[in-house]
Amino acid sequence: MDEVGLGKQLQEARQKAGFTQQQLCASAGLSYSTLAKIERGAIKSPSIFTIQSIADTLGLSLDELLGHTAPLAARTAPVSTKTSSLSGIKFVYFDINGCLVRFYHHAFTKLADDLGTSSDTVESTFWHYNDAVCRGEMTILDFNTALAKAIGVPAVDWTSYYLEAVQPIAEMHDLVKEVASSYDVGLLSNIMPGQIDAMLTKGMLPNVNYKTIIDSSEVMAIKPEVKIYEIAAGLAGVSPQEILLVDDSRPNLMAAEKMGWKVLWFDDYRVEDSVQRIQTALRTK
Repeated sequence: MDEVGLGKQLQEARQKAGFTQQQLCASAGLSYSTLAKIERGAIKSPSIFTIQSIADTLGLSLDELLGHTAPLAARTAPVSTKTSSLSGIKFVYFDINGCLVRFYHHAFTKLADDLGTSSDTVESTFWHYNDAVCRGEMTILDFNTALAKAIGVPAVDWTSYYLEAVQPIAEMHDLVKEVASSYDVGLLSNIMPGQIDAMLTKGMLPNVNYKTIIDSSEVMAIKPEVKIYEIAAGLAGVSPQEILLVDDSRPNLMAAEKMGWKVLWFDDYRVEDSVQRIQTALRTK
């Protein structure tokens, strides 16, 4: 099998198993760029250890992954060996922007300064299109075009400004690592295409084994819409009342609570207090 055929086979196996690229990378310990290149056929001879790691993560033998034996079976989540809190929590979803990283105001100001416009123009244009981009209804390229037109410049690369402005919230990164040692954890974010992958690759998000990553631009739904919570609950593999959502948006939390989830508001201005409240919610004794 040549590199292109191998890449196609791996991509089909990943999709059939229900993994996004970032989910597979996080679970198999691969970089996003490596997996993306393998699936495109851009790596002529990927390491057998890398292929074996992908197979193990998908719950397949090497022969099954490469298509030599029985058809691929749908992935079933292994029985969790993690614990549950006193209140019955078994799975924790963390929001990203405003909980794990900060970015907004610095990105708006930097872009406005660089392009000689007002930060109000940048911010108002951003929020005008943000939901559509995060829902996957508008591409990041189209968003850049709309933003450039509003500012009056030939081109803008919003993702570059976003990544430059992202500031990891160190206390929360430590907490996620602590939580992941005892609970299944996931990311549930309203976010533009490619930004989660980029942050994982650059080490801007906690380096833990996420059971699932819900990227709004991939599932075509945003919080607080019911659809995204239904998808997230299904992939968590537990009942709604066993899920805790940590988010900085009250409307997002209220919607999750209506779905039967447990919720906890993250206050960016009182990080230590928020961390303590999360730890209290997850006590096991």
